Order: sequence, then C-alpha cells, then structure tokens
Amino acid sequence: MSLSNIVIQFLNGLAGASSLFLVAAGLSIIFGVSRIVNFAHGSLYMLGIYIAYSLIEFFGRSSILGFWGGVLLAALIVGLIGVVIEMVILRRIYRAPELFQLLATFALVLVIKDVALYIWGAEDLLGPRAPGLRGAVQVFGRRLPEYDLLLIVIGPVVLGLLWLLMSRTRWGTLVRAATQDREMVGALGVNQTFLFTSVFFLGAFLAGLGGALQVPREPAQLMLDLTVISDAFVVVVVGGMGSIGGAFLAALLIAQAKAFCIGIGDVVVFGTTLSFTKFTLVVEFVIMAIVLVVRPWGLLGKPQAAQRGSTMVEPPLHPLGKTFWSVVLGLVILLAVAPLGGDDYLLVLLVDIAIFTLFAGTLHFLMGPAGMVSFGHAAYFGLGCYGAALVFLKLKLPMELAIFAGPLAAGLGALIFGWFCVRLSGVYLAMLTLAFAQIAWSVVFQWDEFTGGSNGLIGLWPSDWLKDRTVLYFVILAFCVGGMAFIWRVVHAPFGYVLRAGRDSPLRADAIGIDVRRFQWFGFAIAGALAGLSGALFAFSKGSISPETLAVSRSVDGLVMVLLGGVQTLTGPVAGAAVFTWLQDEIARNTEYWRAILGITILVIVLAFPQGIAGFVKQMMTRKGLLKEVAA
Repeated sequence: MSLSNIVIQFLNGLAGASSLFLVAAGLSIIFGVSRIVNFAHGSLYMLGIYIAYSLIEFFGRSSILGFWGGVLLAALIVGLIGVVIEMVILRRIYRAPELFQLLATFALVLVIKDVALYIWGAEDLLGPRAPGLRGAVQVFGRRLPEYDLLLIVIGPVVLGLLWLLMSRTRWGTLVRAATQDREMVGALGVNQTFLFTSVFFLGAFLAGLGGALQVPREPAQLMLDLTVISDAFVVVVVGGMGSIGGAFLAALLIAQAKAFCIGIGDVVVFGTTLSFTKFTLVVEFVIMAIVLVVRPWGLLGKPQAAQRGSTMVEPPLHPLGKTFWSVVLGLVILLAVAPLGGDDYLLVLLVDIAIFTLFAGTLHFLMGPAGMVSFGHAAYFGLGCYGAALVFLKLKLPMELAIFAGPLAAGLGALIFGWFCVRLSGVYLAMLTLAFAQIAWSVVFQWDEFTGGSNGLIGLWPSDWLKDRTVLYFVILAFCVGGMAFIWRVVHAPFGYVLRAGRDSPLRADAIGIDVRRFQWFGFAIAGALAGLSGALFAFSKGSISPETLAVSRSVDGLVMVLLGGVQTLTGPVAGAAVFTWLQDEIARNTEYWRAILGITILVIVLAFPQGIAGFVKQMMTRKGLLKEVAA
C-alpha cells in the first residue's frame, strides 16, 4: 500500500467520521439525559437527507445559498420533528421500563419509513454536488473531493461547539448534571420537561444535520434508517455511553478502519486471498466486540455505567397452577383442530406463529428470568437454519436427523458467544450480542461456496411422509409446544431460581456461593439451542433460507414479540408472537403502507398496555376474580 494511498484513505476516513460523529453525538446526548435508547435516531438521519434533497431542489441546485440554506433548514426541521416526537409520545413513557421505550421508538421507525415512502417514493434520490465545492484537490498525485475536505473540518468544529455549549452555559451544566443524576436535578426544582425537550431537539438536529450533509455523497433511500442506527449504536457504545468525546474518538476509529479495509482491497497471503473489502461489512462490530470485552464501559465511558441494570421491576413468578395449564391445554386443543377447516393459508400462518412463538419464548427466557437483553438473538435462529440446511444438503442426511443439527449448531454458537456476553450487563451486554450476531451474519452473507452467500440455500424439502402440509404442521406444533414446555419447566426448576437470583441480586447470589456467570452462560446456551430448533423448523417449513434469518431485523422482530406480549408473564411470548405475526401478515397483504399501520398499532399497545398483552389480560382477570392463581 503506497504512501499516497494511505494518505487518501486516512482523509476519506476523516470525512466519513464527521457524519458518523454527528449522528452518534445526538444519540449519546439523548441517552445521557433521558436514558432512552432511541431506535428512531437513524430515521431522523434519513429524514435529514430526504428533506435536504427536496429543499435544495426547491431553492435551486446551483445556488450556494440555496444548497447550504437547504442543509441547515433540513436539520432545523428534523430538530422540530424530534420535539414533536418527544412531546407527543416519549414524554408519556419516560417512567416506563427501558425496553418498552425501545419498542416505542422502533414503532416510530416503521411509521417514519412509510411516511418517507409516501412522500418521496421507493426510488433512490441522488442530490447535487455542493456549489463551489464540486472539484477535487491533488494529494500526493491522488484526487480528493473538495467537499470531503469541508466535512473533515465540520466534525471537529461541531465537537468544539458542543464542548463550549456543555461546559460554558447554564443549560450545558444542567444537561451534565442530569446525565449524572437525573432524579437529583428534578429534586432541585429544574424544569425537566423543558430540559428533556431541548435535549431531544439538539439530538435530532445533529442527526438531521448529519444526514443533510451527505446529500452530495450518497443517495437518499429507505434503508438508511437501520443502517445508520446500527453504526450510531456501535460508535456510542465503543466511545462510552453519554460521552461526546468518546463518540468522536470512536467515530474516527471506526471510519478509519472501514476506509483502510476498502483501500487495502484483496491481499494474497501464503497463496490465500484475503478480502479486506468484504471485511468492511463487519469491521465495526469486531471493534465493538473487542472494546467491550477488554473495556466494557467504552473508551471514554465511566466504569459504573457498565454496571447499571435494568429499571424493570420483576415480580416473583409463582408455581404454575391448574388455571395456567388449563389455558395452555385449551390453546393446544384449539391449535390441533384448526387444520380441520382445510384452509392452506391458515396452516401456513399457524406454522409461522408456532415457530416464532418458540423463538420469542427463548428470547423471553433470556430477558425475563435470566435478565439478559439480547439485540442479536437472530444469530441462533439463523445458525439453526443453516446448521440443519447444510447437514441436509452437504451430508445428505434425512430431514429427521438434520433438524437436530440446528439446535446443536446454535447451542455451540451460544456457548462461544455467551462466554463473552455474560461478563457484561445492561445495554453493553445487548450491544455485544448484536456485534456477535453481525459477525455471524457477515460470514454467512459472504461465504458463497459454503452457505450460498446472499442467494441463500434452496431445496430444503421435508421427507415424503411430511409432504402433506397438515402432517408437517402437527410435527412442527409438537416440537414448538415441547420446547415451550421445557422452557417453562426450567424456569421453575432450581436452575431457573438461580438465574432469577442472579438477575435480581447478583452480589447476594455471589455471596452465598452461586457462580452467577456460569449459570447465566448455561442459560444463554439453552436459549440459543432452542432458538436454533425454531430456526431448523423454519428452514424446512419454507424450503429455502437466506442470510436474512440472522439479520438485525429478525432480532428486532423477536424483541417486539416479547415486549408486545409482556416480559413479566410466561405466556407473553405466545401472545406477542401470535399478534405480531398475524398483524404483520394481515396488514402487509392489504396495503403498501403496512409498516406505518403496524407501527401505530404497536404504539397504541405500548401506551395503553405497558405491561404487554398477556400482562394486561392477566391483570384484568385477577381484578375480576377470574384468576386466583397468579401463575401465568
């Protein structure tokens, strides 16, 4: 790699770091004060680039005033949109558990995506180059866009302005105080409502500015929200939650790593070609995994932040009583007679519900009894899919044996990943699970010779005796019911009580001789293996699989199912998976804007039933005296 190439890639990394820093700084500021992990922050970035494109087109592409006026006005509009979101939705859920806040912001992602689809359409929109900065400068004989040089300057300038705002103004002092102790700030008489709203405006403004500045560099398109929020989460966690300086340092580190991976390209080592270009897809998650393992609180974060647990209050789970098992038996009987109607579509839907109920049940086991939130649970679902598929296609083993390869592969992956993950807690644990999931996704996505790459694998047909869809349905139902029964049994076994002791009071559990990490590790492996079983069943029910089975979107679907049903009830994943799968299928078949309708539905449920669907039903039945055994 020549000196000129090194310099160019270094400068490209600096340019990329500026935009990444703007988004991450906004996310870090919002989290520091409100404690909300704003999943919709990437959507604000996406709106910034879309609105800037429209305003520049309106003011004139060739006008310097029109271009920069459009960029700044777009950022301001996005900031005001953030204010509306905070006042109308988030203000109502500040005291709700953090996971429900995450669910509400995810619902906003769905709504904003369809709003953008309605206004700007599905086609990518490429904006103009910045007037006066359309040329390039020569650096060691290589051409570097003039606009990139401007971006290199913008990042440090914004960092300096944020430092002045936070350290030299009364508002900044209040923000820093709220970041350290929000309750004490409120006790001192500070107007928290105004403080939270102004912080959300600043965070949204920075996200919108980061997006608007990218108009000359990348097209506006609907997939930017999830892509950007993943990058922003990584930067914030690597830098340290709530640290603006850490966000800047992490943005530099990750942007430089990506730039140099692209610059290095393919390298032949001992006759083997190593593609650093492909490594670009996962390098940031590798960096995050290394940082979290070595320094769990981030580069410039504070150690105590890594120990901050969930604010969700978990009531004790009582033994499973007759009422609970009567309801379960009635539900199983209902599912058993459902195929008698002869509706093939209904059978397909019920198969999906059964599979995702088991998947959601495994995630609920991690989040509820074990107290470990996972943002990357789809890794084990996908490993189960590919484990079963590869044994079936490569080793030519029958489906009956290949199914068991799914939980074996997923369980092994959970043992390896879980050994690192259980050493962390809270958001840091969740982000490390996301990092490992993205690494697994990248391997599957790019290993064309073995996994089929982006094309996936086809030809996963059931055995002859399972060709009848009704028979296949009963087999899958039996596996899923058995898996859920096993989870419920484990929860109420001594192993489950130990997990809950480690969740509720790890110091006391450790003091009486319980190896909390070891039990959490085993719990992690159990959840991963059963998630792999649901993945194996999914593969043979569909006949084909793709890397999407390990994608972030699949993990988010699992989180939504668990939270919709209710984390504090054992029946929550059943209700959540059934409602979410049915709603997603029913709405998607009837309207192009199904995401917005689904998002609004989720928001209504979150605001009306913060304890989840199953939790609400259980509460109502208890109040009316219909349920005396509080066991579900």
